[in-house]
Amino acid sequence: MLTDGKGELAALAAAGLWAVASVVYGVVGQRIPPLQLNLIKGIIAIALLLVTILLSGELLPNIALKPLCLLFLSGAVGIGLGDTAFLAAINYLGARRVLLIGTLAPPTTAIAAMILLGEQLNMIAWCGILLTILGVAWVVTERVPSTSDYSTTHLWQGIGFGLLAAITNAAGTVISRLAFASGTVAPLWAALLRLSAGVLIILISIWFSRLRQKTSYYFYWQSWQVILATCLAAFCGTYLGIWLQQTAIKLTSAGIASTLLQTSPLFVIPIAVFMGEKVSWRAIASVIIAIAGIGLLFYFK
Repeated sequence: MLTDGKGELAALAAAGLWAVASVVYGVVGQRIPPLQLNLIKGIIAIALLLVTILLSGELLPNIALKPLCLLFLSGAVGIGLGDTAFLAAINYLGARRVLLIGTLAPPTTAIAAMILLGEQLNMIAWCGILLTILGVAWVVTERVPSTSDYSTTHLWQGIGFGLLAAITNAAGTVISRLAFASGTVAPLWAALLRLSAGVLIILISIWFSRLRQKTSYYFYWQSWQVILATCLAAFCGTYLGIWLQQTAIKLTSAGIASTLLQTSPLFVIPIAVFMGEKVSWRAIASVIIAIAGIGLLFYFK
């Protein structure tokens, strides 16, 4: 299944791009609600993927019904629900903390596989899960100075959205892996199908929400800065990021892919420092502990 490190490189590249996109979403999210922001970035990414498919000549793929349905389900759960929760969590906690909470996705996947599929975990794997949880808890509970009205209520709301994003990310990864295992699907088309399903779920959610409250969401397009920032984040995090994610899942083992895809907190630290944010040694140590836990879980289970 391994192909000269191409899958591992794709996973690391995706993690780096997600770190950049998450920081941008943290800024843009102050102007655009999470559901609408998820829709906008999804539409931009779908347009870019369609152009890429036309240029690459990968038209009309022969995809069996089972992997097709699995990819749609993966997109509905992981993108439609998961990305919306992720963007909401960033508004409460900031990109750095939310990305670290995302490292709970691989342990969640492993525990779900143990319960649902009967896979056994040894003592070292359980130690890896514990390390990851401790690393996340250590940084999430850190008191940071803020000029905004940062309350305990916001903290727990952010943690709740972050945990929901981690769980749905884990579910989406497992379902996507099942799709690749049950049929031949090009990563480019897998990304397009997942995004299409996610956007469909978002459109349905927005339609129902507008039935309850008549609200217009077009005001934020009056700012060119918001438009450009949203396009940049969608290009890096959604278009390239999901394409590279699907490539990594296809070309390397699920455990290695999941581990490397969750290294975004390592990439976001230098970005945060560059933007003038004060990053404590506790935060850096927490990231290293959490990712070390993921490594123990997948390499020694």
